[in-house]
Amino acid sequence: MARFTLPRDIYFGKGSLENLKNLKGTKAVICVGGGSMKRFGFLDRAKAYLEEAGMEVAIIEGIESDPSVETVMKGAQTMLEFGPDWIVAIGGGSPIDAAKAMWIKYEYPECTFEDMCKVFGIPELRRKAHFVAVSSTSGTATEVTAFSIITDYEKGIKYPIADFEITPDVAIVDPELAETMPKKLVAHTGMDAMTHAVEAYVSTANSDYTDPLAIHAIEMIMKDLVPSYNGDMEARDRMHNAQCLAGMAFSNALLGIVHSMAHKTGAAFADYGAHIIHGAANAMYLPKVIAFNAKDPVAKKRYGVIVDYMGLGGANDDEKVALLIKFLRDMNDQLNIPHCIGHYGADSYPTEQGFVPEKVFLERLPEIAKNAIGDACTGSNPRQPSQEEMEKLLKCCYYDTEVDF
Repeated sequence: MARFTLPRDIYFGKGSLENLKNLKGTKAVICVGGGSMKRFGFLDRAKAYLEEAGMEVAIIEGIESDPSVETVMKGAQTMLEFGPDWIVAIGGGSPIDAAKAMWIKYEYPECTFEDMCKVFGIPELRRKAHFVAVSSTSGTATEVTAFSIITDYEKGIKYPIADFEITPDVAIVDPELAETMPKKLVAHTGMDAMTHAVEAYVSTANSDYTDPLAIHAIEMIMKDLVPSYNGDMEARDRMHNAQCLAGMAFSNALLGIVHSMAHKTGAAFADYGAHIIHGAANAMYLPKVIAFNAKDPVAKKRYGVIVDYMGLGGANDDEKVALLIKFLRDMNDQLNIPHCIGHYGADSYPTEQGFVPEKVFLERLPEIAKNAIGDACTGSNPRQPSQEEMEKLLKCCYYDTEVDF
């Protein structure tokens, strides 16, 4: 038996933020990030719509990129004191992910972060509050997914929380919010969405319900991501829908080791002054993982189907896999994303010498590989890597060398 779960309601199109005024309740808390939603007026509009619905509103703001365990616990305490019956998270993946984890702690104050990280082990929510997610970026699709990513900075590890219980009740996909994204964010979130769709299609948990969503998302992202990056706002609006379709697919089909590796390398070198931004990590690792997974005949065939829908050509599946890898690497070039960790600058742009020293990478490699294998996304990857294979794959992602194993 399989399961397919989405929010009860998904409102989309320009002006859909206004649906907040139709919620029924007495108290709402808004969780928001670093300032862009306030700067562009969306926070004030959201608050006004909720007040129009007759609710008292509190705000938890300043949620950082790559939200921490401490931020989650602090926000949950605010919720416990305020007692909302609606949690409204507005912004990119970070405030929405943080709010999901806060929601768990709010409903179950005795729940530890370790408890939250037990895959599909969260008790039944909605005893105290329902959840609305309003996305402002076109990539994470956390507004429709059963996932949240929280960073333990002491360990330098990003942990995925995975459970259908944290799938939002309402998702609002209003492209007006996405039109405010800076170019770098367009690139990184867009490649995150592409990775979601590709990994969902080849995942061992794919199904007839998820495949059409993944394929159509890939077709849309292929056409619209680079124009969106270059300032085409109609393409930007379509990308907001495309990333949501990819999210519907991967929330139910799950992901693979591109995400496992991105989770475990993202904060692993923070002591050297930067994170490897999640979407950029996915963009760098995806071509390498495709080459690795294509050694599995079922995965190779499914990559071939993706290429057929993309219209890239190829006389056989080997040629198609090579064309898919080339297409993705070319797209990274157009989006100013490096091809490997060794050339990943602290500002995320390509550079001759990246911010992660080779010696440090090699010293930390065994632990990173072990943690990546243990990541929640690894189990649904079409090819299960050994410790040795994961280390070799990560080296390919550092040096930009061919995957031949």
